[in-house]
Amino acid sequence: MNHKDLGIKIIELVGGEDNVQSVIHCMTRLRFNLRDNKKVKRSELENLDGVMGTNISGSQFQIIIGNDVPKVYKEIINNTKLSEDSNGEKSGSSNVISAIFDVISGVFTPILPAIAGAGMIKGILAILATFGWLDAASQTYIILNAIGDGAFYFLPILLAVSAARKFGSNPYIAATIAAAILHPTLTTLFNAGEPISFIGLPVIAAVYSSTVIPIILSIWIASYVERFVDKFTHSSLKLIVVPTLTILFVVPVTLMTVGPLGVILGDYLSSGLGFLFEDYGFIAMVLLAGTFSLIIMTGMHYALVPIMINNLTVKGIDYLMPAMFLANMGQAGAAFAVFLKSRNKKFKSLSLTVSITALMGITEPAMYGVNVRLKKPFVGALLGAAVGGLYYAITGVAAYILGGSAGLPGVTSFIGPTFVHALIGLAVAFFAATIISYLLGFEDVPVEASVENEEVTKTEEAVAVTKADTDSVLISPLKGEVVKLSEVSDPTFSSEVMGEGIAVRPVDGRVVSPVNGVVTTLFKTKHAIGITSEEGVEILIHVGIDTVQLEGKYFEALVAQGESVLAGQPLLEVDIEGIKKEGFDTVTPVIITNTTSFAKINKTNMAAVTHNDVLLHLEA
Repeated sequence: MNHKDLGIKIIELVGGEDNVQSVIHCMTRLRFNLRDNKKVKRSELENLDGVMGTNISGSQFQIIIGNDVPKVYKEIINNTKLSEDSNGEKSGSSNVISAIFDVISGVFTPILPAIAGAGMIKGILAILATFGWLDAASQTYIILNAIGDGAFYFLPILLAVSAARKFGSNPYIAATIAAAILHPTLTTLFNAGEPISFIGLPVIAAVYSSTVIPIILSIWIASYVERFVDKFTHSSLKLIVVPTLTILFVVPVTLMTVGPLGVILGDYLSSGLGFLFEDYGFIAMVLLAGTFSLIIMTGMHYALVPIMINNLTVKGIDYLMPAMFLANMGQAGAAFAVFLKSRNKKFKSLSLTVSITALMGITEPAMYGVNVRLKKPFVGALLGAAVGGLYYAITGVAAYILGGSAGLPGVTSFIGPTFVHALIGLAVAFFAATIISYLLGFEDVPVEASVENEEVTKTEEAVAVTKADTDSVLISPLKGEVVKLSEVSDPTFSSEVMGEGIAVRPVDGRVVSPVNGVVTTLFKTKHAIGITSEEGVEILIHVGIDTVQLEGKYFEALVAQGESVLAGQPLLEVDIEGIKKEGFDTVTPVIITNTTSFAKINKTNMAAVTHNDVLLHLEA
């Protein structure tokens, strides 16, 4: 199943678009806020090719995809009315703890790429400085340090934008609030050490750069203030009055109450964790490392990111991140044990692949695709991570930088006094999980099932070859200028990831069938149509680029899905000029989605075509 089909099927099985309030994605999973989780066909979802599992965290429904999640997410956005910025309505009833974790996870997930990238730069810079390859006093170092540190120093601004989207308020007003509390003039005033007041009320000095809790609390309050002011403001004055009053109220309140409270909470949280690991580190690290995979299964590990950042900001070290590293090494080691012991060649290959992926910091494929599926290896992964935690507890390993990932590429997080022990501990967790999982054993995936699947695949391939055992000719579905697919602005088409083909820039809006066949797909937005010819050629005609956003405007379907059509029969009537006025490119890719079923696909050499001209000639 390709990414588009998978995305469309997922939306159908979660209850349709009407049941989706919002959808975002993290490194490996789609995260849905649904109006009614009971409408989800969970078992059917988990049986989809490309879905590794599902999970409900708080009120959030999560679908584990793996490394291809950005591609599936993009297809969902491109082929539905859902948008990246939509937050929908608030989710239904849930307990307070679940709601808090849902908010934290929802706020941090979108900004993780920025934090990961900046963290990796800081880690590389630390290596260069440690080995004397770059002078810490050089201008090059200073510039690189600013590049890596920018996302962390101005973290409140990133969080403000993300939090505003989560709370349903204006992200630019939120960014303005964050920028105000970070202003250099205020920073200088706070550092002067003198009493500060605002209209006679005391302002408590605090440092807000790199902080987490103060800005989240501020934007949460701002979302209510903004809605309240908006409700009582005439529409003609909203543009000026709403942002002005919101900013004027929230910034002083932040400086006088919310901000200092958030800083104090952060300090207590950091001190509490420091006490736990410094006084009871032996037990704490073993338990945390051994159970961190369970936290990952709930998706709540993202909710710990603000705590990690706060620990690094306040104390300069963090103990939560090392536990996450060990959990990932445990999952990698357990999957590697399956690779060593399994007799199923297909599953053996899968186990090695996901083990390597887990070593890189992405554990869901190993966790759900192998270890949880076989049960005992998952136990081995937990125990292996706990053994690594024991070593970390003995040697006092901590993280000193927020790295790019909790895998081998992110070991720069450990650059500091315990760096060597950190690397040894990762190896200990991996090999302990491998040995324990190997000794525990597991019920292997039957070889017969694999052979049966291979026979089905071969049968399907034989059918495809049979369908394409004669040459096929496609006439042009449009009249217009011929454009090479590589010149189409959308990389989904130009990279031929969906198949080979060609494009036409139409001069009129009449779209006809290029073959005798059946309409297999007709998008509800009517901007794209799929046809399967009598010879088995699968054709996609996509009118315009990103025209799904028009939601059917300017498109009229003349046929229905499942209807038989003849070559030259009208399929769509499109208002080309209307699409142009909306600012969309009308170039129309014509794609052979089962390209691999043909030996060669010949494109026309004509500069322009009409409905009677041959556009593509497919050789079997």
